[in-house]
Amino acid sequence: MRLMIAAIGKMRGRAEATLVEDYLDRACGFGRRIGFSDVALKEFEAPRALSGPALKKREGELLLAAAPDGAKLFVLDEAGENISSEKLAALLERMRDDGAPEAAFFIGGADGHDAPLREKADHLISFGKATWPHMLVRAMLAEQLYRSMTILSGHPYHRS
Repeated sequence: MRLMIAAIGKMRGRAEATLVEDYLDRACGFGRRIGFSDVALKEFEAPRALSGPALKKREGELLLAAAPDGAKLFVLDEAGENISSEKLAALLERMRDDGAPEAAFFIGGADGHDAPLREKADHLISFGKATWPHMLVRAMLAEQLYRSMTILSGHPYHRS
């Protein structure tokens, strides 16, 4: 099973990019040993000429187009469930065992996701009530995917 983070906006050599790359590399290493074939990041830029609802709609289209048919969709949204690391790991394990080809995690632009994208989500999740910079959310999500892989492989990184 593949894991993918699809995000609006590009990091362009920022410090967060190094952190994301490090956690994704670690996640791939652990994941390949336990049935996860890849962990990848795809970034998209929506046309700058758009704004408001038209921009959110286009961003949603870009994100959805990145996920293959049959992928389980996780939409990061402020109204989503604040799930634990253990629950995320269990969800990924169940999806892998049920034969899902991919789990796609969508991080929207500054104005969030439009309703049609949220409605297509298999899971709406959040990182709590605080507002986080979108570039930092990528690093946080990459770390949580790495943490999930360590939980599933029995590695002591996650100490709960």
